[in-house]
Amino acid sequence: MPGSDGSKDKIADINNIPETEKSEPITNNSKDPPIINAATNEKNKKLSTLFWMRIGLGIIAGIATTFIFEDIEGEERRWASIVFMIIVFFASIIVAKKMNMQLPSSDRKKIVTQGIGSYVFLYLFAWIVSYTLTHFGDISTGINL
Repeated sequence: MPGSDGSKDKIADINNIPETEKSEPITNNSKDPPIINAATNEKNKKLSTLFWMRIGLGIIAGIATTFIFEDIEGEERRWASIVFMIIVFFASIIVAKKMNMQLPSSDRKKIVTQGIGSYVFLYLFAWIVSYTLTHFGDISTGINL
């Protein structure tokens, strides 16, 4: 029968769980950070620098593309811009290798992959926006503004 005194004793036994030992937190009395953290922080700082360098290069190269390839028409302009984008990215890889990042062998590909998506999209965005703004009055859109 639910609610009988026998079931209440079982519930009371479950609630009387003894308190576990409390362990003292381990503290590091040394003033210096661990060497592993210093190396990791240095690696992350250089990877962050590489990321932001590629962001800046993507924007600058995208804007520069509008003016560098002004004389080329049609499909050739598009392909010249893509080749220029790849050349600038390879130049950033060379700069990254000169930064002397001490990366473990499992992270070596980060020199190439760090910020690649942001670089490509910001390059294309900057190119499209700068081209649109410089040629805004050249093309009739059919919309009277």
